[in-house]
Amino acid sequence: MAAFDPEKEIPHHIAIIMDGNGRWAKDRGKPRREGHRAGAVSVETALETCGEIGVQYLTLYAFSSENWKRPKSEVNALMGLLAHFLKEKTPTLMKNNIRLQVIGQIDRLPEKNRLGLQKTIEKTADNDGLTLVVALSYGSREEIVGATRTLMEKAKRGEIDPADLDTETFSRYLDTAGMPDPDLLIRTSGEYRISNFLLWQISYSEIVITRTFWPDFRRQHLLDAIGEYQSRQRRFGGI
Repeated sequence: MAAFDPEKEIPHHIAIIMDGNGRWAKDRGKPRREGHRAGAVSVETALETCGEIGVQYLTLYAFSSENWKRPKSEVNALMGLLAHFLKEKTPTLMKNNIRLQVIGQIDRLPEKNRLGLQKTIEKTADNDGLTLVVALSYGSREEIVGATRTLMEKAKRGEIDPADLDTETFSRYLDTAGMPDPDLLIRTSGEYRISNFLLWQISYSEIVITRTFWPDFRRQHLLDAIGEYQSRQRRFGGI
């Protein structure tokens, strides 16, 4: 990968599919929950690095709508990690001027997690540094269907003319309304798929795949991915 250059363009918005926690744990003979716990350290590193170099938005795919199919013990462990993160790291978010936002079907989360998220979102709402967007119980197809359903209902009530619908209008009905689309999408663990993540929003994102498992993903890995982004020419369909 090309070397990171702090003098070149920094992505405004980086999205990361944090993959490989389970395989990291399996390789070490540990339960999957230990992989998720180790991955939390990588989250802290990514937050620190993005804040330091001037990234405006960092979106992390923490828990997909499909992840509810996993064993109950693993789901409970993930919800416990989320609760712990909110309790322990909210002061750090405040100290570093980081704002928290959440996308996904939050109503499916346990009440304790919903209340904790709302509390941290409200507490950090006035922070104007890095915005951390956590995708929880999130699926892009569900998001698009939900936006379409809302627009159909508004059209049925005569509140919107279908002839006026364009991509900009549609974007305002997605969970990410008001956010810039990701400039860079990173997937760890070497898998070459999108996994129902931000399908609409990553239409023109640069994609970087790394074989590194998420628990091993550190500052240099992130800078290397940004360096690769900086080496590319983004044409957006032009010449």
